Amino acid sequence: MKEIIDKLVDLREKIARTWRILKLDQVRETIKLLELDMSKPDFWQDPDSAKVKARDHDELKKELNRWTGIAREVDDTLELASASDHEGDQSMKADIMARFNELHDQFQSLEFYIMLSGKYDSYDAIVAIHAGTGGVDAQDWASMLLRMYIRFCERQGWTVKTIDKSMGNEAGIKSVTLEVAGRYAYGYLKAEAGVHRLVRISPYDAEKMRHTSFALVEVLPVLEEVSEVKIDDKELRIETSTSSGHGGQSVNTTYSAIRIVHIPTGITVSCQNERSQQQNKETAMKILRAKLHARFLEEQQKEKRELRGAYQEAAWGNQVRSYVLQPYKMVKDHRTKHEVQDVDRVLDGDIQGFIEAYLRVQKK
Repeated sequence: MKEIIDKLVDLREKIARTWRILKLDQVRETIKLLELDMSKPDFWQDPDSAKVKARDHDELKKELNRWTGIAREVDDTLELASASDHEGDQSMKADIMARFNELHDQFQSLEFYIMLSGKYDSYDAIVAIHAGTGGVDAQDWASMLLRMYIRFCERQGWTVKTIDKSMGNEAGIKSVTLEVAGRYAYGYLKAEAGVHRLVRISPYDAEKMRHTSFALVEVLPVLEEVSEVKIDDKELRIETSTSSGHGGQSVNTTYSAIRIVHIPTGITVSCQNERSQQQNKETAMKILRAKLHARFLEEQQKEKRELRGAYQEAAWGNQVRSYVLQPYKMVKDHRTKHEVQDVDRVLDGDIQGFIEAYLRVQKK
């Protein structure tokens, strides 16, 4: 029994270390503050803000409950093992060992969150997909990636909002920008940044030849205010136009779509999905802030590219992952060497394995 007790003590210490790394005491205090805010009579007067706070509360409480639950079970099992140490009951020893194995497996599953302890990992994410080399096939490929990421986000319980979309001339999309709201959205999705390559028999080729297409994925954290980024209104050129997005007749007939150009850097962002020009402007400014912050970090650490990674042309030789449908089926990540033969499953949103492999490599 002593061996089992030692294992339980070691597991309890690992949980305590992880607790500190994830700053779960701060999470508990944040939950209390959110609950205090949610109890105020005027909490729902600002529905958008209230929804975000309610979502944050639920996600934080769920995370804290997972860790307090396993910590409590380890303590209870350790107490039972200590009380049974001198009884020599082999069946009891077997039961306690089985409980330890279950708890150890649970901890290993939860331990993954240590890899999501970066400064911005818990933030919402902005995901942009751009069709690259490959013509109409590349635009179709960009739409396939869009579906893949939406399905993945649905599995995570995150909400996805389309901020801007430019449709292809014949099929697919030229580009799309999404806002993904959910705890650890950026921490997970940052693994997807880079050029994605597709090899298949083109459905747009009458001769049924094999084609290679590329799309670029950019991922940024959603930042409200950051000290490193100061935006001067005088450095902005703001253009308006009628929106082509969803939202009813008024959206398509009023000048609600916004395009903002940051003159010193040339960075351009667009938003047309919201109902009002002011809402579109606020969303566009949010994206601009994130892009300027990424640029700041790139200038500070040119080799590491922590947020966005080095800009790469969506073409040959730059891909981070290849999706091959012909002459064989395989998805391979060139950074981690992780590969899967079931391409359909991956394109249906099952990319967890690729993300975990990337995060483990980054932590080495």
